[in-house]
Amino acid sequence: MEVVRGLLTPKRLLIAFACLVALVVCWGLAYWQWQRFESASGTFQNLGYVLQWPLFGLFPIFMVWRFRRLATQNRDEALASEPVADAPEPVATVDAVKPAPVEHLDDDEDAELAAYNRMLADLNARDGR
Repeated sequence: MEVVRGLLTPKRLLIAFACLVALVVCWGLAYWQWQRFESASGTFQNLGYVLQWPLFGLFPIFMVWRFRRLATQNRDEALASEPVADAPEPVATVDAVKPAPVEHLDDDEDAELAAYNRMLADLNARDGR
């Protein structure tokens, strides 16, 4: 009896009811599209909808199955994983190489370029810390 109580929770019943409603509604829409296809003004587009609506109705059931499968897989992976005893020591970082000083030139373009290079050198020095 305990197992049945775990299976029939209100949340699961609501999900099952929503899946059933979606299936019935989509099958009804497929039947309606079949009626439209058989009428004088019916087109092959209606026939395409006849084939699509049942798939739309089955999709919520597929998603419930998929979510349950992923939850089971995650639970199995969590049980299989062993706790890590000690974290390894961090690897020592390599000291950053300081860039060579930039020459100061008189030309405006070169001064702008030199300022840009100084900015890049500063950024590189900050990243190396």
